[in-house]
Amino acid sequence: MIAKISFCAGYSTVRRRSSENTEMKTRENGLLQDEIRARIEVALYCSGKPMSVDELVRASGITSREKTVQIIKDLMNIINSQLKALEIAKLEDGTFVLQVKPVYLSIVRKFSHQPILSQASLKTLSYIAYEQPVTSTRLVRIRGSQVYSHLKELRSHGFVKHDALGRIKVYKTTEKFVSYFGIPNIDLLKRNLVTSGKS
Repeated sequence: MIAKISFCAGYSTVRRRSSENTEMKTRENGLLQDEIRARIEVALYCSGKPMSVDELVRASGITSREKTVQIIKDLMNIINSQLKALEIAKLEDGTFVLQVKPVYLSIVRKFSHQPILSQASLKTLSYIAYEQPVTSTRLVRIRGSQVYSHLKELRSHGFVKHDALGRIKVYKTTEKFVSYFGIPNIDLLKRNLVTSGKS
């Protein structure tokens, strides 16, 4: 009799724990979509650049590309309809970016922090992107001797790299440059980029 009571008590405990685990799984499944949406939202907010679907799949914590795309669309509908100044936009290359709506860009320019690159370095970067691959000799001839400090700054941010051609360095942009500035391809950039003169 004692054994039977002990067995029943143990069985009751197991069933209660099983029920609690099932309830927890159900509760977790109920919050799963919200959690995935939150992860994607955080990734877009923190990245500061356009993100591909594959990057957002990794950020979401799940492996389903189809489900991730659907949740991105849901998040776009929520943010684009409920927020006044921010939006999630899908770019031509299929990436997504959380950005200020174009109508408020004038306010961004007024209150935004110091840009990551100086204007002079940005001009040098534009020239490299347009002319690449381009030698250090040509860069000095076009941009002046100050180009060395620009190149140092651009390398420190990972936007350019170089190959050695004897004693001459040949510069070109990196994958980080393409990703950070949201450029679908360099050929498109070259068609639209207007080269700048010396600063």
